[in-house]
Amino acid sequence: MRIPILLTAIVLITAVLVTPSAQAPGPGRFAWPTSVSANGRYLLDQRGHPYLIAGDSPQALFVTMSVAQARTFLTDRRAAGFNTLWLNTLVGPDQGGHPDDATFDGVAPFTTAGDLSTPNPRYWDRVEEMISAAADHGLTVWLNPAETCGHLQLLRDNGPDKAYDFGADLGRRFAKYPNIVWLNGCDLQTWRDPKDDALVMAVSRGIRDNDPAHLQTVQLNYDSSGSLDDPSWRPMIQLDAAYTYYPTYAQVLKEYDRPDALPVYMTEGNYEDEHDYAGPHTLRRQEYWAMLSGATGQLYGSGWTWKFKEGWQEHLDTQPTREFRLMTDLFRASRWYDLVPDEDHSLITDGYGTFASTGTVNDSDYATAARTADGRLAMVYVPTARTLTVDLDKMRPGAVAYWYDPTSGAFQPAKPSTDHGPAQFTTPGHNHLGEDDWVLRISSAG
Repeated sequence: MRIPILLTAIVLITAVLVTPSAQAPGPGRFAWPTSVSANGRYLLDQRGHPYLIAGDSPQALFVTMSVAQARTFLTDRRAAGFNTLWLNTLVGPDQGGHPDDATFDGVAPFTTAGDLSTPNPRYWDRVEEMISAAADHGLTVWLNPAETCGHLQLLRDNGPDKAYDFGADLGRRFAKYPNIVWLNGCDLQTWRDPKDDALVMAVSRGIRDNDPAHLQTVQLNYDSSGSLDDPSWRPMIQLDAAYTYYPTYAQVLKEYDRPDALPVYMTEGNYEDEHDYAGPHTLRRQEYWAMLSGATGQLYGSGWTWKFKEGWQEHLDTQPTREFRLMTDLFRASRWYDLVPDEDHSLITDGYGTFASTGTVNDSDYATAARTADGRLAMVYVPTARTLTVDLDKMRPGAVAYWYDPTSGAFQPAKPSTDHGPAQFTTPGHNHLGEDDWVLRISSAG
């Protein structure tokens, strides 16, 4: 099949990119994730439209600021393009909190320290007020009832019955809010211990029995895991949390390819200024790799704002947060939910680099690609300079190809070696930041 590549002006390329009908607005002010698509690949909102998770991870919010301060923070995050926040109901000193999990002004979550059966209304009313404020700002809360990095021992001390009752109390309290997804676990390194797993699941079950409408997920262990590594969670969750500090495509594709797959999202990887972060390019790689490996979205994180270190206010508007929004906007303007990962390299036949299941994000050169089944859209993330071979016969007639700069949002026409069959595309030098990663987008209305 002969496929002409139309090299058009940037303004026309932009017009092709924006497809409002892909996710047309419906009734209601904001969209909330409420269900799973029929094909099990992505989330749907209350209107039945695809929901792309674009989240931040200010986990310690509830205990580090007043409700008024939280409203200011929520306004900032919404303005920055986020639609989701990961928040922990219980926050210990190692996660940015205080002794007895108290707030900055001394309000503890339990009237008897360490006893899940003694909730302090003052504390939980404040949490509830902040969740309501998040709803007012169009922000879905990934709400962790008892993050297990810092509170597994608390669950052990209380036992499964109190853990269940604690979850039941949370379910009853928060069922009325539309903007919640329950995130269980967190660095749950001992999930293979049936006693520990049962404790976390008891909280989840208590929530489900009193709040069956909200979606649930679970984060297991680092350095790499997916929710369905633990099959006992399959009946409890509707969303698969990929967690890795390795190249994200490997873990996301592992979850995507499961025979009993759920929609998968990147719950945690390298944070800005933490772990293996070597600059904004580290996060760009994670983000585009995840989206082009079948993810229904992801959570960004910052070493400054996840636990609100001193000086965090200076780290809200950063190059990585701006690039995260550019990435999100690019996919939202496309049929991201119809993209199928090019795992067999039928689209990108040469130049895709080396697939790596381990190692650092910064050392991987793998180019992830995805294409819609109808051949109307293909996208490729290229982390380093190279020439790709693309089989243009996989695309529909009348295709438009261009390079997208993930650091600035600028487009420029691509210049393939031919307009049909195997065609070579060479990355166009440095991007706006002087680095070599680019996104190739090929689309057709034919």
